[in-house]
Amino acid sequence: MKEGFEYLLQYMNLRYMKKSGSAIPDEFKGQVDETLLKKIQSYEAEKTRFSFFSSIFGNVVTIIFLFGGLLNIYNSWVVSFHRGFVLTGIMFISPLVYASTFLSMPFSLYSTFKIENRYGFNAMTLKVWATDFLKSLLLSTVFMGILVTVGLWLVRSSPHYWWIWVWAFFFIYTLFVMYISPYVIEPLFNKFTPVGEAGLEERIKDLMEKAGIKVNRIFKMDASRRSRHTNAYFSGIGRAKRIILYDTLLERMDHEEILAVLAHEAGHWKKKHVLKMIIGMEIVSFIGVYISFRILQTDFLLDIFGIQQGTFFAKVILLGFIGGIAVLPFTPLSSYISRRFEKQADRFARELSGNRDAMASALIKLSKDNLSNLHPHPLYAAFYYSHPPVAERIREILSRG
Repeated sequence: MKEGFEYLLQYMNLRYMKKSGSAIPDEFKGQVDETLLKKIQSYEAEKTRFSFFSSIFGNVVTIIFLFGGLLNIYNSWVVSFHRGFVLTGIMFISPLVYASTFLSMPFSLYSTFKIENRYGFNAMTLKVWATDFLKSLLLSTVFMGILVTVGLWLVRSSPHYWWIWVWAFFFIYTLFVMYISPYVIEPLFNKFTPVGEAGLEERIKDLMEKAGIKVNRIFKMDASRRSRHTNAYFSGIGRAKRIILYDTLLERMDHEEILAVLAHEAGHWKKKHVLKMIIGMEIVSFIGVYISFRILQTDFLLDIFGIQQGTFFAKVILLGFIGGIAVLPFTPLSSYISRRFEKQADRFARELSGNRDAMASALIKLSKDNLSNLHPHPLYAAFYYSHPPVAERIREILSRG
């Protein structure tokens, strides 16, 4: 049912784009011609079709594994080794994670070297892709090993209150990874160098000082080594905050537009959107972990799916499947909150920079460079868009309200 609804939204979005896509929004007139508009529509359609088929594949594999008896066989096989609780959990979960990773490889390769290539975005060689994949696999192995080992140890050590300790550990661990990411994780994949453009770094620091934000460093990232998409972001938390500019962004935007983009990111920090999102997510996860604890105390999931040897690990897998369906109604709420934050950041940036035209111009360039859909279906956007549709954002920025 969940997948059927999502496929319906994707279909509606494509139909709406095809029906309305011949008209260039007023905000883009003179900036987007019919040729570019057709390219945008083609890119969106191809991504959607590919997402549909990859999702179908994943769902078929999941259904066969859960309902075809494979989970029952796998569960009994792992239990037959008669290892301790923590080691058995690692033996149970790790192969499933690796299987999911390797099954997704062909789709990642096709997306990168076919779709992204076709539309001029991909800049990666197969060697770079393979190197990134191996690094990601190594990192995920380390992180997964820590999370699973400590998490299962807490479950075993405190049978009645593990849900509190697991939630607390995951929270602290998340903050720790966010803190070390600028120093340890990000440099593994990209090279960060000084911006190197005369006067730009000083203007950025002046803008951030005007916003009341202290930024340690401003870096240029070699994004063009992998992709020609453009972006900029703040990295890290606390005193580890850094501004990261894609080299592709620096190539395509003037200083006023770059300052407008960063004024928007400053708005997120000043409005404490990151902190609010973390608090909101932790509240939801706290409730979710408690509900999971209560469900895992029972065996009804094992009965429903016909699992012969009841194990905590099989219950967790089944609960994850059910949970993925249960969270669907909360998707539009999460998207709405994110869009509201984006609007607040736009208003802050408009006041901080005082340059509406540069903000609008930056958004137009970002949309053109990334081939963003200019005609999303309203319902699809309400469900999945973390940002307001770009034409709507530009209209709001240029308004005198």
